[in-house]
Amino acid sequence: MKRIIILGSTGSIGKSALEVVEKYPERFKVVALAACKNHELLFEQIKKFKPEIAALSDPAAADILAAKAGIPVLSGEEGLKTIASYAGASFVISAIVGFAGLAPTLAAIRSGKDIGLANKEALVTAGSVVMEEAGKYGVKILPVDSEHSAVFQCIDGRPGIDEKAKHNPPFEGEIILTASGGPFLGKSRKELESMTPNEAVSHPNWKMGKKISVDSATLMNKGLEVIEAHHLFQVPPERIKVLVHPQSLVHSMVEFQDGSLIAQLSVPDMKAPIAYALSYPERLKGVIPRLDLTRAGNLSFMSPDTETFPCLLYAYDAIREGGTAPAVLNAANEIAVEAFLSGAIGFNDIPVIIKNTMQSHSSKNKSKNKKLSDERDAVEADSNARRSAARLVEEIKAGKRR
Repeated sequence: MKRIIILGSTGSIGKSALEVVEKYPERFKVVALAACKNHELLFEQIKKFKPEIAALSDPAAADILAAKAGIPVLSGEEGLKTIASYAGASFVISAIVGFAGLAPTLAAIRSGKDIGLANKEALVTAGSVVMEEAGKYGVKILPVDSEHSAVFQCIDGRPGIDEKAKHNPPFEGEIILTASGGPFLGKSRKELESMTPNEAVSHPNWKMGKKISVDSATLMNKGLEVIEAHHLFQVPPERIKVLVHPQSLVHSMVEFQDGSLIAQLSVPDMKAPIAYALSYPERLKGVIPRLDLTRAGNLSFMSPDTETFPCLLYAYDAIREGGTAPAVLNAANEIAVEAFLSGAIGFNDIPVIIKNTMQSHSSKNKSKNKKLSDERDAVEADSNARRSAARLVEEIKAGKRR
């Protein structure tokens, strides 16, 4: 039986992971759960899955939970790191949203646990550090994002992918990540001016949290995934492409150097990549409904509209610039999305804040954008970028910038 830890158990990925665990109780046992501040839901999860320990990053929420949980309840970043490295487990699903997931993900890696990675920001902000640490501690990182799981399934076991097979040539093909286009596909910049947070989080195909839904609408989610794929599969950004695929049935493709394409298809349900990461290299039966291709209709693909949705281009810029630029991109995006969801700025202000924050960082740090020495470089860049982005939000609110 695999004993697992779920970081971010009250979010959409965490809840889906618990559904998989519940369906296969003979295979998986949850020994630790962690979340941000939803103590009510975490308490219900504790009652149902009976973990040995839990944590909430919010200290006040942790105090409320500790009074009734009947198990140790930790708090803050140190609490999350303790949960992530808990000795009673061998596998961690890292699904905390945003930059907050970096520290516990590294803690899990340094404790020798294999990772089911749903927290893309860990690789976006400090990918070189995360991958080096995984190699140092002999840890497998199995992608949980549907797109990266699809790529992994397409190339797993083929030449150039197995690091142990040193005689194999490097992978020389291209990775093609698919994007649904989100709820605003086909809309003009003028139309986007009036889009509300409720409209932005109404994804046509996937059930996701608010932040990732907005990222899908801006195409930033796909930009972050490009950076993630660069680190996961050691492929340069110029060989990672994005296609808009509104049906969300082809989750990603790989084009090999002979021109052949291999694609992974399934109904849009996150339980599939979660279950594959949990059971790898096996596959579990009946995880999601079967895809009936006779009823799927036409499958369409198109190039992304980066003029209307420029965030994807900013991600390519960040990975080419390297160093701390991706951490700055991510921090600015998190601040901008939070401001949009609160009603402080408009949808079209999100890319403005990201672009200006990145430009400010680049002009001040031309000599510093080198390889990250450790995660502290990413933490510092994140902190500085958040302050810069927050100032831009205030300027927009005051009508000083558009």
